[in-house]
Amino acid sequence: MITGEEEIIDEESTHISSTIEMMNSSVDVDVCVIDEIQMISDRDRGWAWANALMGIPAKTLILTGSTNALEAVQELCTYLNEPLEIVHFERKNTLSMMKEPTPLKDISPQTAIVAFSRRDVLSLKQQLSQQYSVSVIYGNLSPEVRREEAKRFRNGQSQILVSTDAIAMGLNLPIKTLLFAKDNKFDGLRRRELLPSEVSQIAGRAGRYGFEEEGYVGTLEAQALETITSCFYAPLPTIKLPVSVMASLEHVLLIGEILETDNVSTILGFFADNMEFEGPFVAANIDSMLEIASIVDEYHLELKTRYFLSCAPASIHSPYIEATFHRYIKQIEAGGQVLYIPPRDLPEFAQTNDMLLNAEDRVREISLYLWLSFKFPDIFQDTDKALEARVRLNQYIENSLRQGHFTKQCRKCKKPLDFSYRFSICDTCHSKNKRGYSSTSNTRGGFSSKSKELIMSILL
Repeated sequence: MITGEEEIIDEESTHISSTIEMMNSSVDVDVCVIDEIQMISDRDRGWAWANALMGIPAKTLILTGSTNALEAVQELCTYLNEPLEIVHFERKNTLSMMKEPTPLKDISPQTAIVAFSRRDVLSLKQQLSQQYSVSVIYGNLSPEVRREEAKRFRNGQSQILVSTDAIAMGLNLPIKTLLFAKDNKFDGLRRRELLPSEVSQIAGRAGRYGFEEEGYVGTLEAQALETITSCFYAPLPTIKLPVSVMASLEHVLLIGEILETDNVSTILGFFADNMEFEGPFVAANIDSMLEIASIVDEYHLELKTRYFLSCAPASIHSPYIEATFHRYIKQIEAGGQVLYIPPRDLPEFAQTNDMLLNAEDRVREISLYLWLSFKFPDIFQDTDKALEARVRLNQYIENSLRQGHFTKQCRKCKKPLDFSYRFSICDTCHSKNKRGYSSTSNTRGGFSSKSKELIMSILL
């Protein structure tokens, strides 16, 4: 199994399973199965499905997914002059929409609640843990912790699962009832209502064949029920061409040569704004790649190295990860190896949200280090130490999630905050900082140190 976060290699294995972005197009295979082909229309990741469909060297290619992708697949196969056989399947178990919202106090075991942020997931867990054993899954957790939390729910060790839409793909669990905590999400650009395709994908986790005879879909709030019901019954919009093409190393080197620059931000910006392709293709959305490229361009590196670093899973929305990424690049620029620095002794479990978030960031740092070790094996050699630390951190996070009594605190005064509270500082501290800002922010020097501190506190 190969993903961007881990590799589980058995030299005698006869099958390879990987995330779509990690598909190896240099290995000839007899059969390739690409799941969730409707994701080819995804704004951020659709390029990976397009690359796989067109680039996998397989004698037989099997695509599975929802019917709204069929028209686009047919057109692509015609463009590629490839024969296509279509087989339709019907869902074996009934999936029913509930007529009334379900309050938290009336939730039954084998229920999954889907929220759309880490904060909301942990807030719901805190409330439900008073009455139930609860598993949680959200994107910031490592694959190992997500699997362990899913295993606990599957084995009946936990009665309720609270998750982000991370469970929408790849997880078959004994979910009898699936409840939407809200009918909207932030999609990276704006907050919007859920789409019918998203509701369909998430709702389909309930009543899986082999686990439950029937599945039920509902909401926690009456306000959300109308939206979710409408989406549940709405026909899925047909996916249309074109599909996305990601900037490859070849694209970057060619554009760099033409523009006579090794500034990877300039090159990627040109790709996004000007690249045209023959056939039903457009340049993929590379906004996150451009953000990382802006960091990489601060250092003196060859273009090929800059490109690979720009592809790294470096979440620069985490100050810790951004600082770590800078440290790694500085060491690459200086030459020699990049050492992994393991965490100090960990307590048994996290007592505050900040402690848990720090541990999650440390695991993401390890994922970044391991990813870079695949691209730069001679530079990132401390993989054994990183893997050992990941085991310790995962156990620490698991213990923290199970005990479920850690608190969220104001970063200034350490006053306890509810997990549903939006900001990381309390209203009192925010007001104090605001007064400080008003008295100092109009000086010619720009932002005062207090206002900068306030902004960072809110962002963190």
